[in-house]
This record gives sequence, C-alpha cells and structure tokens, in this order.
Amino acid sequence: MNLLLDTHVILWCFQNNRRLKGPVREAITDGDNHVFVSAVSSWELAIKSSLEKIKTPNDFEAQCERCEFRTLPISVAQTLRVQNLPNHHRDPFDRLLIAQAQTESLTLVTHDPQIWKYDVPILKV
Repeated sequence: MNLLLDTHVILWCFQNNRRLKGPVREAITDGDNHVFVSAVSSWELAIKSSLEKIKTPNDFEAQCERCEFRTLPISVAQTLRVQNLPNHHRDPFDRLLIAQAQTESLTLVTHDPQIWKYDVPILKV
C-alpha cells in the first residue's frame, strides 16, 4: 500500500502519539508499505511555525529519514487538480494533499473528517 500522511499524522508519528492506533500504526510501520511525506506538509509547518501557531521540529527532515518516509514533491499537474475538487474543505494545504493522493494513487492517512468527504482512498486515524 502507498500511503500519504496528513501533516498532523506526521507529527504524531514523530511523537509516538497514542492517537495512532493499531491498524494505522501497523500500516505506517509495515516495511511493505511505502509512506510518503509531501512537500505540502513541510510548507504548511514552515508557515504555521513562522506565525507561531505550531512548533516545527528542528530536525524534521532527519526524523522523516529515520522513519523511512519518502518525500513527495509538488507537481504542476497536482496544483491544477485542486481547481476540480469540490469545496468540502477550504484548507489549501489539505486540498493539495488530496490532489496529490488522487494523482499519485495514494491512500491519505488523516484524522480530518472534512477530508473524508473527498473521492480519495482514506485510512482514518
């Protein structure tokens, strides 16, 4: 399975947060699955950190490597796909994650019920 982690799920992985329960934790740690972290998430964290809304780990890239997460760049095709998404959710970061999951055939791992409304495979946290 190919997974794309929502930003909050990435942070929960780093923190070994209890909210990552059984099947989700197993899917993320299963060596047969490919787990992706999008450039969208690092961009979101950088912006929110600069606004002092969230604290971004200083070693974000190193933690991603330690967890064996693969990086997913943002493509023009993915950004253009956002315009065709229904307006269930207004968060631009989440909308781009949804577009990436759709274009790359990834299962989006999220706790956000607004994202669950989209036509994209979801692994609910």
